[in-house]
Amino acid sequence: MGGQKGIASFYEAFSQLANVTLISTQNNAAANNFHGNFLPILSASKFRYINLFFFFKLRNIIMQQKATHLICEHPYMGWLGILAKYLCKTRMVIHSHNIEALRFKSTGKWWWKCLWYYERLMHRSADVNFFITDEDRLFAIQYFRLDANKCHTITYGFDFNAVPTVSERLDAKLLLQTQHHIPADHSILLFNGTLDYGPNLDALNTILNDINPIFLENPSFKYSIVICGKGLPDSYQKLESFKDKNIVFAGFVDDISIYFKGADIFLNPLVDGGGIKTKLVEALGYNLTCVSTAAGAIGVPLGITGNKLHIIESSNWKAFANTTMKIDIAKGKVDAPFFTHFFWKNIAEKAVHAIDSSKPMHVI
Repeated sequence: MGGQKGIASFYEAFSQLANVTLISTQNNAAANNFHGNFLPILSASKFRYINLFFFFKLRNIIMQQKATHLICEHPYMGWLGILAKYLCKTRMVIHSHNIEALRFKSTGKWWWKCLWYYERLMHRSADVNFFITDEDRLFAIQYFRLDANKCHTITYGFDFNAVPTVSERLDAKLLLQTQHHIPADHSILLFNGTLDYGPNLDALNTILNDINPIFLENPSFKYSIVICGKGLPDSYQKLESFKDKNIVFAGFVDDISIYFKGADIFLNPLVDGGGIKTKLVEALGYNLTCVSTAAGAIGVPLGITGNKLHIIESSNWKAFANTTMKIDIAKGKVDAPFFTHFFWKNIAEKAVHAIDSSKPMHVI
């Protein structure tokens, strides 16, 4: 999932700038370029979020490593951060990837209000707060009543700093055409995501039931929609009716970069889920023309996308489809400011400075 990938990539970059000890679940592994200490000692059970006894193990690690800061990914284990802050004299950082309570509210969870009060308490207890978008940061400052000086936007990023070459794109497109039997005169429209996640499945249903029927009413528009991602319900894979409607279910793919390089247009019709849509950032990073709802484009500054991002009012699927059919994919290019903003090294440097650039640090 995008959030998991974001955590791994963030600490790959962050560990090159600070001493880092990463405590993770027992079923996890360190990222390839992680340069710190990796301790897979947390239980994979959901009960780890309320395991009070783990504090004593954490306290020993903090003392051994002489840790100065404790970063909690998401607010859920923030209670551990509070204990460490007062009993181990570390500074506490909450690294938020969404306003979690609002994300669960948007997916219909009845208990979202309880999470709201807990999440607010964790952020108010932190010495430093990281948010994934400016929108989340400003929301939390206003509604959680946080000190703005303690709040920073630490966005999602990627590791490359230039768009694919024309040759790379042509090779990738030929590979997709061959592998999925896509006619040479078809534009390839891409949607990807973890498909057992509610907001992504809702977006897929929107493509199948609202957007694609409009495409089919315009026979001059030659296209194939490729759907990538794990967790696709069996009911979709068994429906033969999709095959004659220009829909290709690719499932989980080993290398999503080939699809980003080979596609012509990226579809992003998400209307909920919160946070930044990591797949949109990656698609733009590959210089892929993107059509997105306004909700799906939160956290991506329009001014740095080089006219490659077309934003449509959420739920206006006729406008979404018509815009897609009229796009000149050769127009525009994502340029340097986009890569500067979303480059992991730059993001990690900002995080180090936000925590405390004046003193040596060891982060847990």
